[in-house]
Amino acid sequence: QVHIVESGGGLVQSGGSLRLSCAHDGGNYIISAVAWYRQAPGKQRELVAIISSGGSTNYADSVKGRFTISRDNGKDTVHLQMNSLKPEDTAVYYCNAKHRGSGTSYWGQGTQVTVSS
Repeated sequence: QVHIVESGGGLVQSGGSLRLSCAHDGGNYIISAVAWYRQAPGKQRELVAIISSGGSTNYADSVKGRFTISRDNGKDTVHLQMNSLKPEDTAVYYCNAKHRGSGTSYWGQGTQVTVSS
């Protein structure tokens, strides 16, 4: 079992920035990739950004150039730096960690991000 704790959500004005953090207790030898997803009211959950254990990253087109995902291996923490936020970025953001062996996905409880216009 991998436990995940997210933090850093909140209310920000359009154009502002927030930094989300995802702390997990799996370690790189267990976790193959960590991703951030988001779900807005009435919409499906969507992938925002993902980082592999080797450091490769990928982003949704809607956030490219504005969001940056990074990992602090020494602390088993993944960050999502969100700049130039837009009202359409408003959603609950979830951290997901994938088990290297089984492929099982573990989810955090979610953190609310609200961007006002």
